[in-house]
Amino acid sequence: MRAPTGTPTLPVLSIPTTDFVRRLRAREPAAWFELWENFGPVLRAQLGKWGKGRIGPETVKDLSQETLAALSDAIDRHDPAKGARFSTWLLAIAHHSFCGEMDRRSAVKRGSGRRALSLDDDLPHASGEPTPDAHYEQAVFDAKVAAALRAAERESGFEDFSVFRSRVLEGKSGKHVAEAMATSEATVSRRVAAVRQRVRGRLIDTFTKYSFSSEEHAELARNGLEPNPNKGEDAAFDAAVAEVVHRINLRAPVLPNPPQGPAPRSGSLGQVMRSFLPFRTDPASRENPR
Repeated sequence: MRAPTGTPTLPVLSIPTTDFVRRLRAREPAAWFELWENFGPVLRAQLGKWGKGRIGPETVKDLSQETLAALSDAIDRHDPAKGARFSTWLLAIAHHSFCGEMDRRSAVKRGSGRRALSLDDDLPHASGEPTPDAHYEQAVFDAKVAAALRAAERESGFEDFSVFRSRVLEGKSGKHVAEAMATSEATVSRRVAAVRQRVRGRLIDTFTKYSFSSEEHAELARNGLEPNPNKGEDAAFDAAVAEVVHRINLRAPVLPNPPQGPAPRSGSLGQVMRSFLPFRTDPASRENPR
């Protein structure tokens, strides 16, 4: 039944979203790791931007983990009726972690007789919650697409996804891919179509899970990734996916000393988008406050 005129319609979280929220509230480690894998790079970039060179990579790494660990507490206070976007909610918690770190540094400086750091001058929107800018929103959107691609890669298998990666993400011709794989162009087309269908499905799943507002649900269509496309729109879809991967490549930082771990398979999508899971460092090992 339609709501009476003038009555606001409150957002209703989808089942995948509420299930994920339930897992966070239950303090499931797998849910925390999932957030870290998908959004850790976005948080590290944002924290580094706020730090303006005053905090080093180890502190950025620690704060990004503290942000995600804080979600298990913050999720209890999340009110979907307020209509906040998932990206805005994540940013607000990251900002809280950052302010806490700067407060600790201010306390150290006051204790040493030095002038305390002015948060009013240095922090973004220090008087309230930060406002997400277009760059941050784009990074969160791309992180969701990357998560969907990783899920599709796991489902498709190495060989099929290699064909999709070469043909769609790297823009190679069907003939070139067929020759490289010692198969026919028709087989290449069938494999690409199968993986594309999986990617579409995982995009829907991912954006449904990580969306607190109807506006976020509509992001796929606005960015050329229509969940239910008309016939003949595959080329546009492929181009939109490739554009996201290209942005991720350009945005990825160069890690001077990446943590040691299992080497990803040669040529896998993980080499482009999978972030390492760093272990939390001893607080004593953080760089000295400036």
